[in-house]
Amino acid sequence: MGMRRSTNESNLTGFILLGFSDHPRLREALFVVILILYLLTILGNTTIFLLSRLESKLHTPMYFFLSHLSFLDLCFTSSVIPQLLVNLWDPMKKITYGGCVVQLYVSLALGSTECVLLAVMSYDRYVAICRPLHYTALMHPRLCTALASSSWLSGVVTTLIQSTLTLQLPFCGHFQVDHFICEVPGLIKLACVDTTFNEAELFVASIIFLIVPISFILVFYGYIAQTVLRIKSASGRKKAFATCSSHLMVVIIFYGTIIFMYLQPAKSRSKEQGKFVSLFYTVVTPMLNPVIYTSRNKEVKWALKKVLGKIMGLNFI
Repeated sequence: MGMRRSTNESNLTGFILLGFSDHPRLREALFVVILILYLLTILGNTTIFLLSRLESKLHTPMYFFLSHLSFLDLCFTSSVIPQLLVNLWDPMKKITYGGCVVQLYVSLALGSTECVLLAVMSYDRYVAICRPLHYTALMHPRLCTALASSSWLSGVVTTLIQSTLTLQLPFCGHFQVDHFICEVPGLIKLACVDTTFNEAELFVASIIFLIVPISFILVFYGYIAQTVLRIKSASGRKKAFATCSSHLMVVIIFYGTIIFMYLQPAKSRSKEQGKFVSLFYTVVTPMLNPVIYTSRNKEVKWALKKVLGKIMGLNFI
């Protein structure tokens, strides 16, 4: 009866996201910075998504996957940042039980999907560089759609399992989540029962969605490196490297912060350190992705100039 009462209470009162309560002077600065980054994230990813859909020259497998990545980042940040901004402004820092559930399911599904999608994008780069003559035949629209759909499906399946197992735990105590987001690790700590199984399941899921995709990415980029090194001309090597450098930068930034959070022993890092790392991959990384792709990609720049030229009635071409 006590456990059931605790769960019912969580349904009524929701949770308190402590966030950065230990840094009261920092909260105002964080609010301004995060708001600016969020607006830039919306602008940048919306631009990439629309360009990939509207400009016919960008109707290629690479930009097809890039449009999915931009849409993912838009949804992911929108599932986290608005509530974070509210909590930075509101001293109560409350989130309803339903709001926490939605945030948990959506953010986990999108984060898991991105892990798989980045591996899929590395395969696209492998085919483009290592098998250029067969690129069109191998990366046909049906395969691209199947690969993108598999990424989304894997994210949905894992969140249905992980989030549901977590929410079935009986929560008790003060319902204070020592984080700024409803995540599985933070909610597990509120449970009144032994959570060994949940922690083991979380670790296995982390291996599947982090180590496995990274292993595929390393293999693909190993083949890419061998192919690039066999190119005799310096200009040819530079061109080949340019086709995958943006994706490689995104992979390093995204997986670096995620691995730090989910595969490093919790005792080896402080709580505040973990929060700021989480802040990086939930706020900064989605904003950086469109910047990295546009700053190093002539095709995106060309498409942006063309679309802006049509809007403003000018001819940039």
